[in-house]
Amino acid sequence: MKQRINLLIVFSVVALIVLTTVQCYLVKTAYDYKVAEFHTQIKNEIGKISNNYSDIDSAIVSRKEALYKSLSENYIKGKKTKLDVKSGVLQAQYQNAITQKLQRKFERDLPNFKIDFAIVLNKFILYKSKQEADTIFSEKPFIENKLYGNLLSLNHAFLVRSYVGTTNGTFDNQDYKLLTEDSMYVSVVDWEMIILGRMTFILILSLLSILTLITLFVIALKALIKQKKVSDVKTDFINNITHELKTPLATLGISTKILEQKNIRNNDENFTSIVNTISRQNNRLQNLIDQVMANSLAENEIELQKEKIETEDFLLSIVNDFKITFPKINLKTDFQTQKTILVLDRFHLTTAFLNVLENAVKYGSSTITIKTKIIENQFSITFEDNGIGIAKNKQSFLFEKFYRVEQGNLHNTKGLGLGLYYVDQIVKAHQGSVNVISDLGKGSQFTILLKV
Repeated sequence: MKQRINLLIVFSVVALIVLTTVQCYLVKTAYDYKVAEFHTQIKNEIGKISNNYSDIDSAIVSRKEALYKSLSENYIKGKKTKLDVKSGVLQAQYQNAITQKLQRKFERDLPNFKIDFAIVLNKFILYKSKQEADTIFSEKPFIENKLYGNLLSLNHAFLVRSYVGTTNGTFDNQDYKLLTEDSMYVSVVDWEMIILGRMTFILILSLLSILTLITLFVIALKALIKQKKVSDVKTDFINNITHELKTPLATLGISTKILEQKNIRNNDENFTSIVNTISRQNNRLQNLIDQVMANSLAENEIELQKEKIETEDFLLSIVNDFKITFPKINLKTDFQTQKTILVLDRFHLTTAFLNVLENAVKYGSSTITIKTKIIENQFSITFEDNGIGIAKNKQSFLFEKFYRVEQGNLHNTKGLGLGLYYVDQIVKAHQGSVNVISDLGKGSQFTILLKV
């Protein structure tokens, strides 16, 4: 059952990650589509308002063609190098004029967008008659080769269109052809916000889908964890009850073997003592069974069956039974009180005190001392042991339900962690209190205070 629930939890986590990844991929795909659609829109809009430079300013275009012709003829005559031609093209005086005219045209015809642009020179190739092409300039688009525009970088710009121009001429009875290629790159200010604005519905729907997936996952995960905890509690509760039943059964088994001894049967005092122990443990066993049947370890209020008890004799009876079950444990008493009469529930307090004693044994104690005294009109019962002790950072959790202190391999105990929780509940039901003082490696001291 535990393994199956663990697998379901792992599968749920993997499924959530996969579904979230798919959702993010779909959003990214939609975003890329919107970006491409936006670029196409800008290209089409710019294409409508600017087919070439002639519709901007014919005079400037004439100056541009005259410059290109002059540079080409000087190159043919050998008066200009390729580098001179490139510099002459890039440093033309009419560039600022074209930039300003294009900017005004974009602002007028595309008022909804703030556009930065750059037109860069890609190729400047001269074809002479009956000869191969003479490539004066041919490079990939770089912002350093900008002819016009206000862009400072091409990193976030996209290609709108390329302009290919040809010029035919004759120089010294020699025909030539000039081919140039310019590319326009644009960047729309705040284009990311424009695209996100167009994706508002998709983003909201995706966000709601992801939140729904996460919510359903959390609900399912909580249900699985709760189911796992219930399964663990059920198993550990059975182990704990089994452990609780073993104690009186062990005492009964030992007492029965003692009764088989002839010298015990012939000694009335010892015989009576053993019979009384058997009777007490039989009653305890029956009460434990009744407790399980009534589910008295649940969080419901515990009903006490109180009676007047001489507390010191009551503690001694618990000590005697404990010594029979754990003969190797040095259990000592240091009572500073005598014949203290308290109104207590004998069964529940017996179980609670035995829980404290057995806990000490579980955690490495070989010597346990039970002390009693009166402190400010309260009857104090202290259990001191020489066990492994409890770390300071764990002491505040000791009386929580199902909590068990783990100390490596120093103990191999089973249980639900109900022992000290049960002690705390029973003592509180008697309107008392319980506290612990301990240092790791120096043993522990549990003190129970009951009203006199």
